[in-house]
Amino acid sequence: MSSFVTEVLASSGKLEKDDLACKISKLSRKVEETKEEVTDMINKKYIEFIPSMEGAEELLDQVESVSKDIDLLKSCIENEVQQNLHDAVTEYAKLKQQLEKNTAVIDLLQHLQEFDTAIEEYHRALQEKNYVVAAKQHGKARASVNALKAWKDSELPLVRSLSSEITIQRENLIYHLGEEWQKLAVWKLPSTKTELTSVKSFLKTALHLNRGGSKGDESVPHALLPSILQALSIQGELHKKIKLFGQVLFKYMLKPLIIYPSLVVEVSSQAEQETVLSLQCTETKADHPDPSQVYTKVLTVLKTLHEHVFDEKKVSEILGDLIWEEMSECIIRECLVHSIPTNSSQLAEYSEVIKQTEDFEGSLKKMGYLAGDSADLLKYARNVNCHFASKKCQDVIVAARKLMTSEMHNTVKITPEYKLSIPKLPSPSGGEKERKESCKKSGHYDQQSLENEKQLSPSTLCLPVCRISESVHQLMDLAIQTLSEAVGSSPQWDNFLKLPHLAAIQHNNCMFIAHHLLTLGFQFKPHLPLKDGVAYFVDLVPGFRRLGARCFMAQMNIQKAEMLERLSTARNFSNLDDEDNYSVASKAVRQVIHQLRRLGKVWQDVLPVNIYCKAIGTLLNTAISELINKIMMLEDISNMDGERLRTLCQTITEEGPLVFNPLPDENKNKKYQEEVPVYVKKWMTLKEISMVLNANLQEIVDRWAEGKGPLALAFSCNEMKSLIRALFKNTERRAAALAKIVK
Repeated sequence: MSSFVTEVLASSGKLEKDDLACKISKLSRKVEETKEEVTDMINKKYIEFIPSMEGAEELLDQVESVSKDIDLLKSCIENEVQQNLHDAVTEYAKLKQQLEKNTAVIDLLQHLQEFDTAIEEYHRALQEKNYVVAAKQHGKARASVNALKAWKDSELPLVRSLSSEITIQRENLIYHLGEEWQKLAVWKLPSTKTELTSVKSFLKTALHLNRGGSKGDESVPHALLPSILQALSIQGELHKKIKLFGQVLFKYMLKPLIIYPSLVVEVSSQAEQETVLSLQCTETKADHPDPSQVYTKVLTVLKTLHEHVFDEKKVSEILGDLIWEEMSECIIRECLVHSIPTNSSQLAEYSEVIKQTEDFEGSLKKMGYLAGDSADLLKYARNVNCHFASKKCQDVIVAARKLMTSEMHNTVKITPEYKLSIPKLPSPSGGEKERKESCKKSGHYDQQSLENEKQLSPSTLCLPVCRISESVHQLMDLAIQTLSEAVGSSPQWDNFLKLPHLAAIQHNNCMFIAHHLLTLGFQFKPHLPLKDGVAYFVDLVPGFRRLGARCFMAQMNIQKAEMLERLSTARNFSNLDDEDNYSVASKAVRQVIHQLRRLGKVWQDVLPVNIYCKAIGTLLNTAISELINKIMMLEDISNMDGERLRTLCQTITEEGPLVFNPLPDENKNKKYQEEVPVYVKKWMTLKEISMVLNANLQEIVDRWAEGKGPLALAFSCNEMKSLIRALFKNTERRAAALAKIVK
């Protein structure tokens, strides 16, 4: 095309801009040369005769006239050339515009051709039930229409017609896919008028799975199911179809199987490629389903679906994401909650349920229904001790309340022979000697130990004959039973010890209760009918305070242990001139700061400000004390060691105050960050040792100030001398300095 345009322009005398400029330049030079030649010729031939010739002036005028004519000719030529150049550029612009328009038309025709080809392939594939190809070709046709819409004349009736056609064909494809999907998964459900409140209402539920498509249709390929699923995915309809299927599956099949122990699922084959899942009823006396039975029933359904319908991982993942949360909550609520032991002796047997739960989730993950990091059921099952304790507390409270609110007139007779039925308790640990001492303190003696000792009267500590309420007698039996189970229980780490946030809340709860117990009885006494029978609860205050303080101190001890464990990796802060040692020490210090920051965030706006600052200050003081002790134990500190130790100290002095954030408003925390020395006893000692690590002997002596300076407040004489010996070589100056370190 470009060579043709060039020829057209050349033949018409209208050249490109660069060619015209070159022609003008050459023509101008030619005019100048002609003018010079004429002038030279006149000068050579006539100039020497001009003075003597008559009419010389006239000749010169003629020469000048010729020169002007030449200049005029040159101007005319230049004007002509400029006009030709302008015409050429205008023509070029017109041709370029026409070329762009022709190119756009060609693109439009190409998109139309692509649309026509894609639609033809789409119809052919749809007729052959090759749904994947049909979906892909529909996508190509849609892309062609979208490209036509982007054209500047997209409002053409043709484009609107094509857009309407592509929408119609999409609905047509989705309709066919929906029809095939309904043939692949056919539900038989209870009547909409039936209330789903009993086992019988679900006995009509059945799911027919037909992998091959329509019955008796031999033209349908065996791989129809994957084709349908993939086509739905291409059209963006797969998630919607699976969501509707999952809702029906959970409501009419999985949930009933979880709730009702008598319901089971039966898998049968009615044809060569048809599998049926149906619900059947069996006899059982169980009030609540057993976890192993629930897992088996649910896996039977999901495995059958995986083998016949959802063998593609993507489809299984979609179904799993849609039903897992609701299904796991249902299993916990209807099954696992009721499987929690009611007696501590049954806790050891619960490990079997934990294993079954782990296997169940493992099977779901293997089939793709469950993501790798999901373990909701397993977390619940493994936390059985916490659930058992909570359940036991609720049962005891309910039983005790029922007994205490029962009628008092039902009585039982108490005789001197009456004894509490206390089970045999295990011997205290610690050996025979400790056991005897424990028995003496508790007032319990075995027969052998009392042989040579004076025995008490048989009536000692016996109640006189009387009658008491039967409910009180049962209440005491309940207390004995509860305490007996507590004796047989194994110690467990509580959440209050694991989670600092809960420990802080438990501390506050106990202090809150203790605070109100101080005045609660006094406030209500004047307004109650039995004023003299009011309990004041004051005696309960110390117990609640101790409980809250003990819980929080246990958490503090855990945090201290973690902090010291991190600092123990610092290799005693020695030989820091070695890069590896310094890197390890620096990492340990940063981890401690990070731990304090994390705790500060957890306790922020939870603990009272004074408790918060004391707790964070105590932990920071523990880290500083450990660092100072390690430094003081060093016998030789090189210049490099001193610089790096000082860097570690500066890290703490700079970032330590920033962990004091008791309030959400950062501006209000500056006050507490400035009061760090109040809450951290070793804070000034850290600053002083940081100064010493970078000071000379004279500066150290001056800061000691004959036992009256800041150094003397932070260190003893022996500590200061030991630090000087580690930092400086044995010279007369060091000896003189050591002599001045006295109090």
